[in-house]
Amino acid sequence: MEIAIRELERQDKYKLLIGCIIPRPIAWVTSHDDKGVVNAAPFSYFNVASIEPMMVSVAVMRKPGSVRKDTARNILQTGEFVVNMVDIHNVDAVNQTSADYPPDVSEVEALGLEVCPSAAVKVPRLLSSRIHFECRLHQIVELGTPTTSDLIIGEVVHVHVADELYHGGRIDPHAFAPVSRLAGHSYATLGDLFDRPRPVYDPSAESKSK
Repeated sequence: MEIAIRELERQDKYKLLIGCIIPRPIAWVTSHDDKGVVNAAPFSYFNVASIEPMMVSVAVMRKPGSVRKDTARNILQTGEFVVNMVDIHNVDAVNQTSADYPPDVSEVEALGLEVCPSAAVKVPRLLSSRIHFECRLHQIVELGTPTTSDLIIGEVVHVHVADELYHGGRIDPHAFAPVSRLAGHSYATLGDLFDRPRPVYDPSAESKSK
């Protein structure tokens, strides 16, 4: 199968990307506007951007007419947000927050989600998540002409991890039980885990093989 991207419609590109690039981690982002209305929304275009400084990236697609979604607009206004990680215990609540709530309606209040204060930012974190990344806005990169997506890069300034997930400086993946996004309405859990030690380049082995 050979696919010429220039011949695809937007929806076909979308289906191709979300079907091929799986599984995708989910950022359950809390933010608030300048009036203090707290927004919660999930985004699966999310990943690590840098280790030092510690940064994460979240891409937020715009609405038709190049209109920013509430999350991107809030982060641009306040310069802060929290990524609440998604697991098997909170995924149903995460899915509920994906509905198109009006900008002046807080998903947190509408769904009765419990929040607690963050340590380094004003945006609250969600109690049903057991890992939180408190972030300050580093940069927003506008993608497309006209702009169709806001790529948000945030610097992680504080992390909360539940005690039962953290052992010897590492996160226990089984205890964490993260959930990832697939295509359509599908999600996935970790499944079977396996190791592949990273090889060490040995120039002598290369010369012997010739």
